[in-house]
Amino acid sequence: MPNRLANETSPYLLQHADNPVDWYPWGPEALERARTEDRPIFLSIGYAACHWCHVMERESFESPEIAALMNERFVSIKVDREERPDLDDVYMAAVQAMTGSGGWPMSVFLTPALRPFFGGTYFPPEDRHGMAGFPRVLSAVADAYRTRRAEIERQAGTLASHLEAQLTVPPGASDPQARELEAAAMRVAASFDAVHGGFGGAPKFPAPMLLEFLLRAWRRSGSARILDMVTRTLDAMADGGIHDQLGGGFARYSTDAEWLVPHFEKMLYDNALLAHAYLEGYRATGDERYATVARSTLDFMVAELRTDEGGFASALDADSDGVEGRFYTWGHAEFSAVLADAGLTEDERGAAAAYWGVSEAGNWEGTNVLHRATGRAEIDPVLLETARTALLDARSRRTRPARDDKQLAAWNGLALRAFAHAALVLGSASDARVTAELVDFVRRSLLRDGDRLWRTSRGGRSHTPGFAEDHLALADGLLLAHAALGDADTLSLARRLAETAVRDFWDDASGTFGDTSDEHDRTVVRPRGVIDNATPSANALGADVLLRLSLLTGEPDLDRRARAILRAVQPALERQPSAFGRMLAAADRALGEPIDVVVAAGEPADEGAVVLRRSAAGPFVPDLVLAGVGPDDVHADWPLFSGKTARDGLPTAYACRGYTCDAPTADPDELQRQVRSLAPVAVEST
Repeated sequence: MPNRLANETSPYLLQHADNPVDWYPWGPEALERARTEDRPIFLSIGYAACHWCHVMERESFESPEIAALMNERFVSIKVDREERPDLDDVYMAAVQAMTGSGGWPMSVFLTPALRPFFGGTYFPPEDRHGMAGFPRVLSAVADAYRTRRAEIERQAGTLASHLEAQLTVPPGASDPQARELEAAAMRVAASFDAVHGGFGGAPKFPAPMLLEFLLRAWRRSGSARILDMVTRTLDAMADGGIHDQLGGGFARYSTDAEWLVPHFEKMLYDNALLAHAYLEGYRATGDERYATVARSTLDFMVAELRTDEGGFASALDADSDGVEGRFYTWGHAEFSAVLADAGLTEDERGAAAAYWGVSEAGNWEGTNVLHRATGRAEIDPVLLETARTALLDARSRRTRPARDDKQLAAWNGLALRAFAHAALVLGSASDARVTAELVDFVRRSLLRDGDRLWRTSRGGRSHTPGFAEDHLALADGLLLAHAALGDADTLSLARRLAETAVRDFWDDASGTFGDTSDEHDRTVVRPRGVIDNATPSANALGADVLLRLSLLTGEPDLDRRARAILRAVQPALERQPSAFGRMLAAADRALGEPIDVVVAAGEPADEGAVVLRRSAAGPFVPDLVLAGVGPDDVHADWPLFSGKTARDGLPTAYACRGYTCDAPTADPDELQRQVRSLAPVAVEST
């Protein structure tokens, strides 16, 4: 008989709906039962694409004996970390404080007052390899709660105080300065892997936000070394097994330093952020390969993650047929047989195997993770495409990884930013169409009350009030969508969402955004995201969005708040720059002189206006704020747009830096020349 999770929309929670565990979703019913019966809470947090979450479910949560122990002694709550990032942040900090490490599945025990007192991650079903089995853990925790209650309450109180201090942003003394950003770039450079690209060792994560900050640092300094770090990393990731060589898109991370063997789950946020980073690499260098990687990543997102509702699903699982990576890996014999059936000769099959590093021994557990083993060595492109098409067709007949098809507001904001950027940089009408359709999806399925968001939507059901990151990530994406589409409604929605973030999430005492509002449950502490994890923090997004909106609207209060955020995190930027890629980019924007291009046209979809907007976005000028305006637009009277109209019946562009503007032009080539001259790349001093 299904448990209470059967009524949820999260695929992760629904995966547990038939467990014998008496699971509750997080909510008043579960919390009230814990208080009324004075029971400890077992809180399990994970996500649908998590391999070890599946393992613990199979081993423990499907066990009638273990479930009986849980049901007898605990109120058990299951949470999808992607739906409730606030709970994940607070209780992950607790687990890390208690154990020195963290991860998923997260297993944490709470008092009825929601204070954590014991936790960990994966527990095996019996004692194994020095790890206590889950039944032993459950019994020990329940006994301790019954017999050592006062001690547990003291420990929980101490931990709560620690979390309050850890998750509180101490005020900074000053705004970040150029020399501090230079020092941050050098500290990041110190961890660069000169052999394999990327930063640090195994496991190795892509870090697209750091790469974009480093491109800014290169532009400011002209440092060839910084640009080399970025391009070598982009090249290595594109060549590696972390990059799906057949279907496009990137896996979560590499288990090794070489980018060879990935953890195979594919996340929407990784692919959106990496597509944007490769587009920035293309703009900075002109290397067509980066445009190709961005294109294939966006195509993967449309093919595999786009939903019938018009939004983007959250993830593809790592497993299929119960085996991690089964969908993506190849045995040598199978690889050769597929290519033989496609008509390739023995020599051609050998060339393809050499190109993708396929051998009889394999490179991972007896199978082969495809990667560009020969780097950029020449291979007949017709042969390569024939082989790729044949392999992709054969792969499509395998059992596909499960898809987590919930649509999260913040992650769809990242996708919106990527497609809008592609519409501008690649000049793609299909990307512009996806951008417009995604804006429509946001309005239909995520927007409520005209200026607030739901966190998640699936199958026509939207729920959970949006967090700060949802409002600010979508405002960020909408600003770039306005640059691509030129329409007033998109800009207006971006402004409303940013204003909601200020109204509902801003904390005057710290000068930062809190992650939650009064609509959300309060736990032991109000989380306040300043550090970039796999996605940009709410405050990094907020600083960047408010700086751009201040320029567009002429509202100094928005600029003041953005700089308050940067001032608050300034000490942390110096200590740990690798955790602040998007915040460092915002700080770099704050230090620069604002550069803006306004394209005035009778209709935003006018072909001449589209070409002008794309021309303005061509040069690598990351501080550029691009906008459109028409005679009847509500923002036509904002200071930035005042007096800027189409001339002689033609769409007309106005390019300015600070208080200096070039002559209005309807010529896209002249506009691009103006943008380049307003923001020249620095030349490295010798």
